[in-house]
Amino acid sequence: MQLEQQLRDRTKEKDILLMTHIVLGYPSFDANREVIRQMVENGVDCIEMQIPFSEPMADGPVIVKANQDSLAKGTKVEDCLAFGTEMADTYDIPFLYMTYYNIIFKYGEEAFLKRAAESGIQGFIIPDLPPEMGKSFLTLAEKYQVSPILIFTPTSTDARMSELAGYGQGFIYCVARRGVTGKKSEFGQDFNDYLSRCREATSLPLAVGFGIQDREDIEALKGKADIAVIGSRTIRLVEEKGPQAVGPFIAGLR
Repeated sequence: MQLEQQLRDRTKEKDILLMTHIVLGYPSFDANREVIRQMVENGVDCIEMQIPFSEPMADGPVIVKANQDSLAKGTKVEDCLAFGTEMADTYDIPFLYMTYYNIIFKYGEEAFLKRAAESGIQGFIIPDLPPEMGKSFLTLAEKYQVSPILIFTPTSTDARMSELAGYGQGFIYCVARRGVTGKKSEFGQDFNDYLSRCREATSLPLAVGFGIQDREDIEALKGKADIAVIGSRTIRLVEEKGPQAVGPFIAGLR
């Protein structure tokens, strides 16, 4: 699919790619616009836009709060889809949607995927939809050429990784550790062994997220992963210092 090729083209020029995560509508769509502008201008290669949900079970406290605050301000799914269209039209990098399956189910699978494809969205991350339960979604993703991003975790067996890889497109999201997003991860021998298992299970690019917070973390991933994912760290930065702090932070990661 198009997403994988776009990422592979970018890896020819960089040691490791950067993917960032924002929660749509938090602290506002205007702030989202400014954050994305700074991210793109400072070399981010892919952006994951989270459509807020009331029970984001894979997320830690920073992102949970961002989801709750966005919803409390009245953010609607339609607002998020319109914003996604605007961003994909404005910037020449891949944009993804991350959300939970209830959002897509209520909107309608085919309507959602068709809208995303027409908007130029390249992929989806849906952490609470195992492929066994999402066969119709995966069929529609293939129809509309939007990449379903599958997730490996440290507790995934080799057999399960191979099975998941067979459903995935674009890249594989490798969760750096057990638990939820936000807490800093450590990259010891157990982590290296885990990433080796991930690499053996798929030919797709590997993205590593959950607890990636600084340049040291990204340096530790070079040569082991293709994409480093920064999530809670930038959301916390916006909360503490405002959107203008994001550009210098991103610029300092390489």
